[in-house]
Amino acid sequence: MAERREARQGASSGALTAAQRPAHADVAYGQDPAQTMNVYAPNTANQGQGAPVIFMVHGGAWAMGDKASSHVVRHKAARWLPRGLLFISVNYRLLPSADPLEQARDVARALAFAQQQASAWGGDAGKFVLMGHSAGAHLVSLLSAEPALAREQGAKPWLGTVSLDSAAFDVPAIMGARHARLYDRAFGKDPNFWAATSPLHQLKQAQPPLLAVCSSRRDDACPQAQAFAAKATPLGMRVSVLPQTRTHAEINDDLGQPGAYTEAVEDFLRSLDPGLAKTLQGRR
Repeated sequence: MAERREARQGASSGALTAAQRPAHADVAYGQDPAQTMNVYAPNTANQGQGAPVIFMVHGGAWAMGDKASSHVVRHKAARWLPRGLLFISVNYRLLPSADPLEQARDVARALAFAQQQASAWGGDAGKFVLMGHSAGAHLVSLLSAEPALAREQGAKPWLGTVSLDSAAFDVPAIMGARHARLYDRAFGKDPNFWAATSPLHQLKQAQPPLLAVCSSRRDDACPQAQAFAAKATPLGMRVSVLPQTRTHAEINDDLGQPGAYTEAVEDFLRSLDPGLAKTLQGRR
């Protein structure tokens, strides 16, 4: 299964340059040892203004993965820190300690904490972009579909969301068909819980824009993203689907490397906010 392979690959933190190491490591946003984040600071001045923030949530089948994985951080930090963005990578409680709904609440708690601390770290609390890969993509997509989950934890609105290859926009559809065992461990047998954790089912009104990157090498990722976009469009929500002929792991690892894929994601980022567009202006 793609999610399982990616989680195993993500277990190694890899080597980062000195400029890519966190300015603030293992910052606690809760009482559990898993509730921590790493903060990577821009290494260029942002003209005296708070830096836009990429808020990254790792994947790993809701059961594995780590915020410091090189697949999560390396190329993204190398790309965006010199361009003046703050990059935050978040851990959260994993199965079996916390189910996906509680994991989404952890991500929301982390977001609220990071927004509160943003100015002290050189960031702008009003210019956050949520990003997640695999299970992390599901979690940020769920928060984006139903921001009340985030507001309940004290989080403020964010500019938009980048969902990197989630195949879990429609959880009831997954659970009602043949599926990998990892979904049983994550979502159990209760249809009410499936709906509560399903971005498609939680989306009821227009929310900030979302970019759904999906692997065209998988059978389920792009159809799930397209179904979410089809529901969002009549509500007046902008959901863009970006198919990529890359593996599930490559969609995470390759983001930040020079090329059309990274440029397409940055075009979406530019569309979210004039300040973010200015930060990225001319940087390709």
